[in-house]
Amino acid sequence: MTAPSESTAAAGARPGATERAGALAARNAVFAVFFVSGLGLASWVARIPAVRDSLRLDTALVGVLIFGLSAGSVLGLGAAVRLLDRFGAPRAMTISISTSAIGLVLVGFGATLLLSAPLVFAGLALVGLGMGSLDVMMNVEGAAVERTIGRTLMPLMHACFSLGTVVGALIGAAASALSVSVFWHLLVIALLAVATVVVAVRSLPEAQVTPAAGPANASGGQGAPRSTWRTRLAASLSVWTDGKILLIGAIVLGMTFAEGSANDWIALASVDGHGLSNTGGAIVFGVFVAAMTVGRVLGGPVIDRFGRVPVLRACAVVGVLGLLLFVLATGPWMLYGGAVLWGIGASLGFPVGMSAAADDTENAAARVSAVAMIGYFAFLVGPPVLGILGQAWGILNALYLILGLMALAGLAAPAARERHRS
Repeated sequence: MTAPSESTAAAGARPGATERAGALAARNAVFAVFFVSGLGLASWVARIPAVRDSLRLDTALVGVLIFGLSAGSVLGLGAAVRLLDRFGAPRAMTISISTSAIGLVLVGFGATLLLSAPLVFAGLALVGLGMGSLDVMMNVEGAAVERTIGRTLMPLMHACFSLGTVVGALIGAAASALSVSVFWHLLVIALLAVATVVVAVRSLPEAQVTPAAGPANASGGQGAPRSTWRTRLAASLSVWTDGKILLIGAIVLGMTFAEGSANDWIALASVDGHGLSNTGGAIVFGVFVAAMTVGRVLGGPVIDRFGRVPVLRACAVVGVLGLLLFVLATGPWMLYGGAVLWGIGASLGFPVGMSAAADDTENAAARVSAVAMIGYFAFLVGPPVLGILGQAWGILNALYLILGLMALAGLAAPAARERHRS
């Protein structure tokens, strides 16, 4: 008599086990996509000094080139929700990473073979277009996985991005030291990125995502209704009247500016401002992204213990101190110590902002997209502004602009408070 009940219990346990296995597989897929995104970005950043030397550009023109990446990223943010709604996460992510891969190849071709700055600009625009759309997709999918598993995972997901930047920076430094051309370096990275994402996204559900409803059927169900363009437009515009979203955007803006400025300029600032070699500049960038990775790996438990608001305020203070050390460095310990504090300070702003935007699951995709767009505004205006200021007053002095924005992020921190935290 016990056998049937045991069999029934076992049968009842199977769906839960299957659902958990599917959620863990989706989590790992999102981890892989975050990693590849960081790898691709860092591979370009680590070779900026080499591209600058190859094309014989001044600091202002380097800023104009990077503007192509930023502008493409903003366009990608706008396209992300439509791509998710039209194709579903797996195919949309594959399209995005393929676009970035083509851009990386064009960057290498223009910097090494044709010596064409316009071609490099066009390649960076494609890199940004793919990365910007992928950014929204992986954060929306990450928030869905986070809710399904019931744990704080967003900082760890962004740690995978930072880990990808660490690996990318190390590979870039090695390629620079071994005199590997930018073309061959970026071609290999592009092929690796596409292959990884194509394999990883097989574990993601095919559910459609609409701006009005956020991730639909997150467990992998089919048949979610596709929204009309009027519904998508109304949902996307409505979030811009939400004061809390705008304040969360201010947090992300300040912290993203601090992170993006390092991605774009810390290697070049180390070379031009502190006299390091191109390889040494790539190593400093690697130290920065390693610090960001550590901050994000440890960030989840710290946030669970102390809450988002005090952690964000502490990050702002640490980041400001790190920038001051880096700019005023008179010796290696100040330079590398500043890079470490700068990285830790900037590490949690974007992932916490994404989690805070996704707290309200209704209209989640549009809310995440809006906050990401505000953050990417820093990527859009940061490169040319810092390039122009750097040309006029020196790149190290230009970095003081970041201090005010990090202070703004610290002041806006209460907007990210957990909805149910006592």
